[in-house]
Amino acid sequence: MAAPGKKDYYEILGVSRGASADEIKKAYRALTRKYHPDANPGNAEAEKKYKEINEANEVLSDPKKRAQYDQFGYVGDVPPDGFGGAGGFGGFGGFGGQGQTFTQEDLGDIFGDLFSGGSFGGRRRSANPNAPRRGADLEATVKVTLEEAYKGVKRKLEIPRLDTCKHCGGSGAEPGSRVENCPTCHGTGQTHEVVNTPFGQMQQTVTCSSCGGKGKIIDKQCTECRGKGRVKRVQSVEIKIPAGVDNGTRLRVSSKGEAGVNGGPAGDLFILTEVLPDSRFTRKGDDLNTTVEISYPQAALGCEVKVDTFDGVEKLDIPAGTQAGSKLRIKGRGMPRLKGKGSGDMNILVKVKVPKTLTSKERELLKELAKETGQQVNA
Repeated sequence: MAAPGKKDYYEILGVSRGASADEIKKAYRALTRKYHPDANPGNAEAEKKYKEINEANEVLSDPKKRAQYDQFGYVGDVPPDGFGGAGGFGGFGGFGGQGQTFTQEDLGDIFGDLFSGGSFGGRRRSANPNAPRRGADLEATVKVTLEEAYKGVKRKLEIPRLDTCKHCGGSGAEPGSRVENCPTCHGTGQTHEVVNTPFGQMQQTVTCSSCGGKGKIIDKQCTECRGKGRVKRVQSVEIKIPAGVDNGTRLRVSSKGEAGVNGGPAGDLFILTEVLPDSRFTRKGDDLNTTVEISYPQAALGCEVKVDTFDGVEKLDIPAGTQAGSKLRIKGRGMPRLKGKGSGDMNILVKVKVPKTLTSKERELLKELAKETGQQVNA
């Protein structure tokens, strides 16, 4: 349980305290899509929820931070009043005296062994808000027929993504307006403040309230992107689905994700393939399976049948004496191997068809055959 007055990160993400890393990642992705500011323009509550989701994920996706949070109820923040009372952190002698100020770096050195290798307070390097940042990756699902998966196919997709604003070139400023370093944080996007803790006073780093962490003050925001530097656009992307893909095959299309920030590279687009069922063939790995029906005389005497494949009709010899349920094979007529050379095989299940009605001549001939072989039949 989180300490009194603190946020419950597990509750924010809607997962249990024993949730796996994959469960946390899945919950985070679903919630960010739901509450992303671009999907909720002007919605202050959604923006607040989005920030909480990211804050919770930052802690729970990091094993060290999660362990500290599970043990103490907070990470890299001031504990709530009363947290360090008798038997808590307030019980450590020599700290918390009046006039003493400790930075997160100081406390990390003092309690390095206690808090997993000096990570006390969630210490991390300040990021430059104006540094180039890579854009987010995108993901889309493409449905293909089994024949398209066999031969390969090209598809044109319409992908919505954040693209660099053409009006301002990604700066977020209206062309001709001034862009200056924030005088409060001097372009770093962060400021420092001293707070009281059970150990005395501690200096912590917070997002600059003057520039919102951007490090820049814009005289007039871009009228197209409203100062964000990126806008939502639908991009048309032609992708090549290679021969041999299967359900869940993941393909990467480089640089077709969301545009980067501050001149950073674009993310990638990942394509998940879903192969639709086929009425003629079933697939098992790289092999294809199908069925042919033959008559009793054909099974007994042998014959030649035609088998459909994705490359056309193949002739197949049925040996004399073939039994119902036998399996024959045409090598190399299965699915192309996506990773490797060659192809799988075509497996053919033989079914012997018994006629439901007979002509009088057919009946007499079968009776003669039964008599010849000494078999008892209903006349």
